[in-house]
Amino acid sequence: MNAEQLQEAIGYRFRQPALLENALSHSSFANEQKSPLGSNERLEFLGDSVLGFIAAEYYYKRYPNRPEGDLTKLRASSVCEPALCAYAKGLGLGEALLLGRGELAGGGNERPSILADAFEALLAAIYLDGGMEAAKRFVLPFLKEGTAQPKMVDSKSKLQTIVQQSPDESVDYILVEESGPDHNKRFVVEVRLHSNVLGVGIGSSKKTAEQAAAWEALRLMGC
Repeated sequence: MNAEQLQEAIGYRFRQPALLENALSHSSFANEQKSPLGSNERLEFLGDSVLGFIAAEYYYKRYPNRPEGDLTKLRASSVCEPALCAYAKGLGLGEALLLGRGELAGGGNERPSILADAFEALLAAIYLDGGMEAAKRFVLPFLKEGTAQPKMVDSKSKLQTIVQQSPDESVDYILVEESGPDHNKRFVVEVRLHSNVLGVGIGSSKKTAEQAAAWEALRLMGC
């Protein structure tokens, strides 16, 4: 995928093409080519803040009755590395990255940290080129319910597989809180191994909360 195809994929055309090139330039490429633009690290820094603000505003408006703690968890689930990596893969961003020969040979265009950083750099480039509204139009579809947490889909199965490395071990999902009217339910679930709480999840259904709890347990375990 070249820069032209990427712009078609994201639905945004840059007025300053150098910003897009900078966003796609990994440090290995910038160092190897001695690029005057440098790497995408500064853009990644800016993109992290832009994404955090957009996500915070979105969840603040989307869930007017949820407390600050819930909103913090929702934002965190949307801006963490696994989520950003999933967003980048959905765009085919890895195919457009500019990597040094060694990094490319080592599969750098599929490395989660590189993809996550590149997504934030791309967001920052759009923000600098077209302003906050353009940045929102680009990133908000990823934050909509059901797309913000692709990483959670198999979390319960993955956690169970890890736990069962010890024979006869299994985890339990305990509903610790249920609140809200029927049209806007809130469930809080703990995933436990024996009496130890491995993770806590919040969702609009028990299933979603269980998956969120499993994902949190995996995150804390470094998986």
